[in-house]
Amino acid sequence: MAAQVAGESSYVAAFLDAHRDQVFGGLYRREGANLRAVESEMVATPAALLDWVKQRSANESVSWISMDPEKVTTEDAWRERAEHGENVELSTSVLAPMIGRIGRMRALEGRLTDALGLDAEYVRRPDAEVFWKGKAKGGD
Repeated sequence: MAAQVAGESSYVAAFLDAHRDQVFGGLYRREGANLRAVESEMVATPAALLDWVKQRSANESVSWISMDPEKVTTEDAWRERAEHGENVELSTSVLAPMIGRIGRMRALEGRLTDALGLDAEYVRRPDAEVFWKGKAKGGD
């Protein structure tokens, strides 16, 4: 999704609705024609994502993109970003062409993997499973 952004800021923030009043998002820094993740993507409240992006973008302008812009633009913390001319571009839900371009680019760079090496970060475990595993590890 971040690769679709039209803005030309040094940073790109992309996010989507993760449900349960949270978003899944990431911050990327432009490196020529490429985008590199500043840190691992995360699931957070919209307010926490805004704060995280602010801290890691060194107060530079950020180009934003999402399929669910209202998840962040309704937050009080968004007003400051909007006052500095930032907005959230609306992403298309048709991501296959961009994913294909990214895959081709990585193949040309020799950055290949197999199905077992992929990590499905977009799959969110249910709270019951997360809390059960955490409790089992804690020995309670």
